[in-house]
Amino acid sequence: MEYTVQKLAKLAGISTRTLRYYDEIGLLHPARTNTAGYRLYGQAEVDILQQILFYRELGVRLGTIQALLTDPAFDRAKALKAHRAQLLAKRKQLDQLITNVDKTIAMTEGRITMSDKEKFEGFKQKMIEDNEQTYGKEIREKYEDDSFNQSNEKVLNMTPEAYEAVTQLESELKATLAEAMQTGDAASALAQRAAELHRQWLSYFWSAYNKEAHANLAQMYVDDARFKAYYDEQQPGTAAFLRDAIHIYTGVK
Repeated sequence: MEYTVQKLAKLAGISTRTLRYYDEIGLLHPARTNTAGYRLYGQAEVDILQQILFYRELGVRLGTIQALLTDPAFDRAKALKAHRAQLLAKRKQLDQLITNVDKTIAMTEGRITMSDKEKFEGFKQKMIEDNEQTYGKEIREKYEDDSFNQSNEKVLNMTPEAYEAVTQLESELKATLAEAMQTGDAASALAQRAAELHRQWLSYFWSAYNKEAHANLAQMYVDDARFKAYYDEQQPGTAAFLRDAIHIYTGVK
């Protein structure tokens, strides 16, 4: 069965503008255009759109989705199983946040007391889930599972002050990196400041800092299409620029 833009948009619960945009950026092209000029989508395109919407529901960016779907090693069945696991994790995360809100309401009404640690439990769990979704597979393949598990444990044990600090640090890193990109010089003071901020950010997740591991992680940002798409979404070349800055910073190439 074939669908016009309007019919497929209605079926999927999205706007026709969204479908046209996906076509424009090369994410999802119609199967063909008929003699009347209508774009028609077949079963293959329907399946791809479903996959795109699954990823979007999980908060994956369009650039990353495109890199995933065009990867020759992409396995749809495996991806669907991964989606299911991520959705279950998301449900668990939402349940924890709801519990956290319920406790906060009860505390506000004077029915219970909450420790500072309890107030941030749900947010720290969300950070772990986000890191697992974005970095988990690649990091577990490159390093030992124990390293990633230790990182998660470190996040769970974060104090409220540390949680606030790492959140602010991430924003400062992004802003500094964007500004440094304007110089075009990975050895500039701004670029090296971005590399230092990245090291500081890592210190909240790694049990111990290692220059070689830092440099290897930066290289992964360029070598892996998903990482590259994530960093390059706002400005192409960001992943490579950050890699170069970190390699200069660590002295490891």
